[in-house]
Amino acid sequence: MSRRNRRSTSARVKVVTTEIPLTQCVLLAGGLARRMGGGDKPMRTIGGRTILERVIARLTPQCSGLILNANGDPARFAAFGLTVVADDVPGFPGPLAGILAALDWTAANRPDIKWVLSAAGDCPFLPRDLVAQLHEARERENAQLAVAASGDQTHPVIGLWRVTLRDELRHALVVEDLRKIDRWTARYPLATVTWPDEPLDPFFNANTIEDIAEAERLAALDQAS
Repeated sequence: MSRRNRRSTSARVKVVTTEIPLTQCVLLAGGLARRMGGGDKPMRTIGGRTILERVIARLTPQCSGLILNANGDPARFAAFGLTVVADDVPGFPGPLAGILAALDWTAANRPDIKWVLSAAGDCPFLPRDLVAQLHEARERENAQLAVAASGDQTHPVIGLWRVTLRDELRHALVVEDLRKIDRWTARYPLATVTWPDEPLDPFFNANTIEDIAEAERLAALDQAS
């Protein structure tokens, strides 16, 4: 990633004063959860609620609309009442395909919205000011994209995307066979907002059976905060 693309802002002391643009949110739930024996990771339960329920609760107040990116039978998500949008790039090329699907859906169904926020469907403790902080950093730094970070780790799947970049993203995926999100974001001015990872990392994600046990502990801590 080039030096100009590594601007970072701490979210610990920021007060957002920017008016937040209309923002469509997409939950990326296309993973196969091989480390959990298969199935959908967001459907795992912690603290008596599915991870997906927790993510929806965190993002709904922040967004102008919420959709779910997932492949396979969409009926398995029917209880959540979300529009399910599948990848249209073959071969399960990863989260960039889900982001592209969300950009295309937004352009077709919500032409009044110019921004899409993507988030992993297995992150139950997302910041309640995620959208606001990313927009504030993007506008302040005149960036075209913004991504989240915590501690010393960037989380490129959790980011803010301009809908008008969808044709360029499709070209990168289909023609260039690009798969890594950070290779895509390195092409554009990028703002990075860093959240503290104590007392809990807001971008903790449940990848393994052991992570579910840790998530139970963090859920109690999150509820108390």
